[in-house]
Amino acid sequence: MPIISTAGLARTFATPSGPVEAVRSIDLTVGPGEIVGLLGPNGAGKTTTLRMLTTLLAPTGGAATVAGHDLLDDPAGVREKCGYVAQSGGVDPQLTVREELVTQGRLYRLSRADAVARAAELAGGLGLDALLDRKAATLSGGQRRRLDLAMGLTHRPAVLFLDEPTTGLDPGSRAGLWDLVRQLRDDHGTTVVLTTHYLDEADTLADRLVVIDGGTVVAEGTPRALKAGYAGSATASLQEAFLAITGRAAAPADAAPLSV
Repeated sequence: MPIISTAGLARTFATPSGPVEAVRSIDLTVGPGEIVGLLGPNGAGKTTTLRMLTTLLAPTGGAATVAGHDLLDDPAGVREKCGYVAQSGGVDPQLTVREELVTQGRLYRLSRADAVARAAELAGGLGLDALLDRKAATLSGGQRRRLDLAMGLTHRPAVLFLDEPTTGLDPGSRAGLWDLVRQLRDDHGTTVVLTTHYLDEADTLADRLVVIDGGTVVAEGTPRALKAGYAGSATASLQEAFLAITGRAAAPADAAPLSV
């Protein structure tokens, strides 16, 4: 049985110039323990889809279930079973790592003792134990993303949604986060759905890729299958397949932030 299932999921925004269909119709199925990557150009609807699936944004059409809970009829059940790490993160720079993690536990209605214990457990598992008493403002980009991840895992979610989790990270930090995602799947059976513009990341990390363009799914399959089907060879680059599917470019494997 799929852990995520959507049918015609849609979101239209009202704007002064008229309605904008950010997501027109998403049909998606994700199995338990899968790592699924959502690819697509800017404005394709990836983040809007994640925000709907995590109940942060109400759909204007369609239906979905997450971990057995209906998105519209049981949003509290969905929130109980999923974790979400946004593009921008959610840490308070003035709080320590310990304070952030304990506060997150308390928000999930853990007792103070359980929240403290869970904070220590997450810090140990994510390499943050030596940083517990440092303020978030003093952390590196990679350390902050690990803290974001720890906060999203506080309640042991069955499904973890990651929105561009490695944007701006150095290659070592990116590789470290990939290892953490694989560990969550392998050791705990966590299902992971992530968006990314880095095609090397998608090729390396995801079991299956879903390409979204114009607010709908235009292709899906394993990285190998997409390369064979759209670029003519399983050994072609995912960049070639992506261009063939969408006609637009994504970030290349060696992309790095501009320095000015």
